[in-house]
Amino acid sequence: MLPPIPVLADYGISPTHGFLPEVLPLTRLPDPYYNKWEAIAANLQALILSKRLRGVVGRLPVLSTIGLEHDAEWRRAYSLLTFMAHGYIWGGDSPSDRLPPSIAVPLLKVSQHLEVPPVATYASLCLWNFKPLFVDEDIDNLENLATLNTFTGSLDESWFYLVSVAMEARGAPIISLMLTAVAAARQNDAATVTRCLATFAERLDDLTTLLQRMHESCDPTIFYNRIRPFLAGSKNMAEAGLPHGVIYEDGSADGPETYRQYSGGSNAQSSLIQFFDIVLGIEHRPTGEKKNHADESEREGRAPAPRHNFIMEMRKYMPGPHARFLSDVQSVANIRDFVDEHRSDRPLCLAYDACLSMLRVLRDKHIAIVTRYIVLPSREVRARSRSRSPEATRRKVNLATASRQQPQGIAYDKKGGNLKGTGGTALILFLKQARDETGEPAVEEWTRRFMSRQVKAEGQGDFFAGKGEEDAGFVVEREEVEVAGLAGTWTIDDDVGGICNY
Repeated sequence: MLPPIPVLADYGISPTHGFLPEVLPLTRLPDPYYNKWEAIAANLQALILSKRLRGVVGRLPVLSTIGLEHDAEWRRAYSLLTFMAHGYIWGGDSPSDRLPPSIAVPLLKVSQHLEVPPVATYASLCLWNFKPLFVDEDIDNLENLATLNTFTGSLDESWFYLVSVAMEARGAPIISLMLTAVAAARQNDAATVTRCLATFAERLDDLTTLLQRMHESCDPTIFYNRIRPFLAGSKNMAEAGLPHGVIYEDGSADGPETYRQYSGGSNAQSSLIQFFDIVLGIEHRPTGEKKNHADESEREGRAPAPRHNFIMEMRKYMPGPHARFLSDVQSVANIRDFVDEHRSDRPLCLAYDACLSMLRVLRDKHIAIVTRYIVLPSREVRARSRSRSPEATRRKVNLATASRQQPQGIAYDKKGGNLKGTGGTALILFLKQARDETGEPAVEEWTRRFMSRQVKAEGQGDFFAGKGEEDAGFVVEREEVEVAGLAGTWTIDDDVGGICNY
């Protein structure tokens, strides 16, 4: 007997807003008991700028969560506390490896209630951190959105979050649409499946258009140097000043205090993007692993199980109900198999391939954004740091300065082995593999050729330019680039990297 198709209401998912809350996020907690939290959040930028946040938080009493009632209040509390936590950790000349009880105690309780980690996640930064300027207008319109909390108070930071919010809202109808397609496939209704896929492809094109608007109001230099450091977590942050992680002072430990390590906020924590892959039957393999055609022949009427550890790791940072929804969708996803069984239906195959193509284009645009906002600024920072004195370089320690301080800035194996740490070249490799995997299920041969083509740059490797360094047998030095925050934290290890966030 086939498992039932998930019902959105069972997971707190809205048919109109998708993974955004059905009830708009609160702009303030209604109980005056929490006015101290609200006051700190309202003045967060000034407190960070004046370096007085830690002192204020240190004098803050430990507030109980007993006054939080509705889900919207718990979400508001979570967003407030995570902004305060990251401001506290990263807002000084050096990061703090301890969170005081005034933040740690309520944050742990709120996180447990919402089934999310006690760290700034995609949910606290984006999903639960926006408001419409006009309530009678759509929230998929960037011109109708504003943020509730930011670290810097800058337009760039708000825009960075709001592009994701608008994409979530614009993509929300796809969820119900594709569940309808799954039900139609069970009934062998090819016409309905085709119609749903065609609409899906159009929506993906809309999402790509929204993503490209990132450049309008978010400057790469400001993002890299001012915004990105606050989005970092406490995992793999030794070079940024947190070699062990962060201690949450909750007073519960009888013995030695335990360090906690969490990833920072990442767009890989978007349930919507993972939903696209699942419902289309796209498989993401561990980075560097090639496609195994034997696996393809062994598929038995079901979508491939997610094998990439990074994907599953990021589900731990989603709200619990959203992560369970993805798991349940995985068990019923049948579109890829349905299309395989109806290869003679040209409109159906064309609609399916169009979805893959549009999703691949979306990931292409994301690669361009990662290059502009992460890779290129990191090179500029490193180049400038070479002319600075060591004292000036060490003056402030955080994620932005870590990339220019690391003595092992060139990370490679001279024997051609796996790169270690984080590298600009490896980062793009991760993204490109995810993009290429998106096109693998394509039905038509011409579609597969089109999506797997390699665009060669003019003059590359020709008679006049000569061979590239790698072709000539040289070991190419790869700059080390730490990518954290909503752009993700990337390393070469299979269990923590390798999937395209957008």
